[in-house]
Amino acid sequence: MNQATQSQLKVPATYMRGGTSKGVFFSLQDLPTEAQVAGEARDKLLMRVIGSPDPYGKQIDGMGAATSSTSKTVIVSKSTQPNHDVDYLFGQVSIDKPFVDWSGNCGNLSAAIGPFAIHAGLIPAERIPQNGIVTVKVWQANISKTILVHVPIVNGFVQETGEFELDGVTFPAAEIQVDFMDPADGDGSMFPTGNLVDDIEVPGVGTFNATLINAGIPTIFIDADAIGYQGTELQDDINNDEQALAKFETIRAYGALKMGLIERLEEAETRQHTPKVAFVAKPKSYLSSSGKPVEQGEVDILVRALSMGKLHHAMMGTAAVAIASAACVPGTLVNLAAGGGDKDSVTFGHPSGTLKVGAKANNTNNGWVVEKAIMSRSARILMEGFVRVPSDVFE
Repeated sequence: MNQATQSQLKVPATYMRGGTSKGVFFSLQDLPTEAQVAGEARDKLLMRVIGSPDPYGKQIDGMGAATSSTSKTVIVSKSTQPNHDVDYLFGQVSIDKPFVDWSGNCGNLSAAIGPFAIHAGLIPAERIPQNGIVTVKVWQANISKTILVHVPIVNGFVQETGEFELDGVTFPAAEIQVDFMDPADGDGSMFPTGNLVDDIEVPGVGTFNATLINAGIPTIFIDADAIGYQGTELQDDINNDEQALAKFETIRAYGALKMGLIERLEEAETRQHTPKVAFVAKPKSYLSSSGKPVEQGEVDILVRALSMGKLHHAMMGTAAVAIASAACVPGTLVNLAAGGGDKDSVTFGHPSGTLKVGAKANNTNNGWVVEKAIMSRSARILMEGFVRVPSDVFE
């Protein structure tokens, strides 16, 4: 046995892109025994795989790439739920702090769960046609929700290449439709305060209107002009402004408190993944981060969202579900910025371009309910084999 093998563990893993994110995927049974159950050992392993915590903020000594979109881990297993194929557990690894946030889903990586499940042998061979679509029924274990991932199959294999273009992803690929079923919080109202619009008082920042929604992922929507923005901003406009980032984090913490996600303000520090903060504006023309023009007439609304303390380069998939859900409920800030009235889909502008999302909402005796939110994504295996971590990782 050579020294490298002695000093490091080899863990089977797959590095995948899903939507505008990428992460390290594991089959549960491939993890070291200590990490097959939730707890400190699992968190230590995943942090070391990704290269966190890193006070330099670069994750040089790991698989992460120093952004919220790439500091991600996924564990997939045969489903423990009736009538589901696989369980999907998502861990958002903090870049500079020693914790893994298990409080929410990653909507972008949801698109990769179907292809990974097939690749990992978790879907019976008889379910896979020579040519056609396999619908993989996924149980999202973080939030106890069902996701349907429609995976294209060509010549008996997952189709990964194709002509579908997704703004925020450089190369085209095969289109994968993802259905987020009943995406609102199963334990309470989609609008946790009972209101479509609330006043939020944030000390040192101000008081302004907000739509607080729990669909896809808990999200705080505010009007761009209420905080001095246009809605056309790109990453550098905000991520290079420490005062702006601090302001958004303060808004996020007070919003989390109002949504009942935390009991004390300081708890927001270790709950970085949820809720998200997003700001919305009526359509305007702008240049996307790639230099491609986005024309006012192409979009219904502009949305910018922050993830893990930074403006996202495109849009988180779960936040896109929140956008779709809020847009189809008349009277929310998202719906009003998109022109108001009844809607079943919107096309929104984000820093990398545009995205169309759909949702079906009904006003019931128990309040507004979204049956499902739909979007198209793509996914691709980037690398497969083993990740290595120092063998003292659990000490």
